[in-house]
Amino acid sequence: MADIINMPRLSDTMEEGTVSSWLKKVGDQINEGDILAEIETDKATMEFESFHSGELLYIGVEAGETVPVDSMLAIIGKKNEDIASYINKQNSGPKNNNLNSDIEKLEEKQIDGKDTTLEQTNQSNYEIVKMPRLSDTMEEGTVSAWLKKVGDKVKEGDIIAEIETDKATMEFESFHKGILLHIGVEEGESAPVDEVLAIIGDKKTDIEKALKSIGKKDIIEEKQTKHEIPIQENISSEKIDNVKIDITKNQSKNEFVSSQSDRIFASPLAKKMASEKGIMLENLVGTGDGGRIIKRDIENFVPSPTSPKKLEKESSNKIQNSQIRKTIAKRLSDSKFSAPHYYLNVEFNVDNLISFREQYNSQPEIKISFNDLIIKATAHSLRLHPVINSQWSDNEITQHKHVHIGVAVAVEEGLVVPVLKFADNLNLNEIGLKVKDYASRAQEKKLLQNEIEGSTFTISNLGMFGIESFTSIINQPNSAILSVGSIVQKPAIKKDKIVISNTMKLTLACDHRTIDGASGSKFLQTLKDFIENPIKILL
Repeated sequence: MADIINMPRLSDTMEEGTVSSWLKKVGDQINEGDILAEIETDKATMEFESFHSGELLYIGVEAGETVPVDSMLAIIGKKNEDIASYINKQNSGPKNNNLNSDIEKLEEKQIDGKDTTLEQTNQSNYEIVKMPRLSDTMEEGTVSAWLKKVGDKVKEGDIIAEIETDKATMEFESFHKGILLHIGVEEGESAPVDEVLAIIGDKKTDIEKALKSIGKKDIIEEKQTKHEIPIQENISSEKIDNVKIDITKNQSKNEFVSSQSDRIFASPLAKKMASEKGIMLENLVGTGDGGRIIKRDIENFVPSPTSPKKLEKESSNKIQNSQIRKTIAKRLSDSKFSAPHYYLNVEFNVDNLISFREQYNSQPEIKISFNDLIIKATAHSLRLHPVINSQWSDNEITQHKHVHIGVAVAVEEGLVVPVLKFADNLNLNEIGLKVKDYASRAQEKKLLQNEIEGSTFTISNLGMFGIESFTSIINQPNSAILSVGSIVQKPAIKKDKIVISNTMKLTLACDHRTIDGASGSKFLQTLKDFIENPIKILL
């Protein structure tokens, strides 16, 4: 089935985009991560990359043309795929859509005989910041962190939040200036594209009126209590979730206190940390303003050994799935249930590999790992066996001449796979430095989009955790993945004598649609030669 590529919303203010130039033409083969076009937004001209693989079958917006967000840009699919229905739908759709849109706008203007758009135009002292669509496949985003808090001044270009998409965590910058008046999506929460993310404006802004103008319920009291900002004096009480809460101002500390004496005041971050560590908030004394429990209270909490034990009871924690975790689950499920996996298990002698590494690391300021050596040996082997470095589609098998090796890195949310581009052309030092850099930035969620896309083969190494052997699910669209276990000492026979030898177990998972058993076996024989005679990887 063909993939429809739509004009993305690359900023929260973008309503339409202009195709500055196409970098691919109809008939070209597209790989995930390829730059398709340059798109001019209301802020800048940006490269637009593909999140799909296949042939570029159709271009719907020519260079120089301007279209609204979500208009069809292109179609990517299988060679000779029938796309007439998609094109006909596109050609017939806009006219009807525009007509419906005009009717809806007219109805909005004439509610109760009043032109509501005029009222919104007069409210020019604030800007509604919405959840942006940061990729063409993004349907919702998760706020990983707010870098500004309510009450902070925001300048145009300031990074105000980190947003986790279905592809990566990206910094989100403000295209407006003013004061951050309202946060609509808390840290850790997810919201659909175009949901209200924040409001930026001046101090005179009527936030409640702004929210009502876009159809939001009256939630301003709840948000202000969370962020400890002054609320308008003409609002003394409000019913929130059918609970009456009186809010009074403490003049000495400029804070707000609820009349509910049993309510526990804690920051969202403190609540999250307490839940992860199994700490009951009622056991803590807050050191924040007004006794509010904050991050340091969770970090410094030590259970009292003399405190009476509570009755044991069953308990559990529910952890909201992150966008990365959802994407991992979907991709692995699709791979496992669509690609017929089979596994080839081997065990290599690594005595020479150990000696080679010791000699190599004896050079000043050089330190490579066994994993770096495995990557280098694998890259050379893939160059000699392109059938392993391949990709399946219904009409054809693509054997890549370039070697882009994905290296699985464990992070808190699961696995991230940064890609070593042209790994067969990198020396051992370059591989070691790149892997360390990627692993470090993966933990900090700082990897760029093009650094986690475009792999042609993947390596997963759990040997550092003491795992002797394991199997992995293929990281599609790759056709194979190599699982690397730990180095183990065991008795071996050499020249009719029993000696202690170092061995390593590896498992190659293959997609049977592209790789036959004999092809996989020949690849492992070549890899064995490189690993057991590592000097060859330098030749």
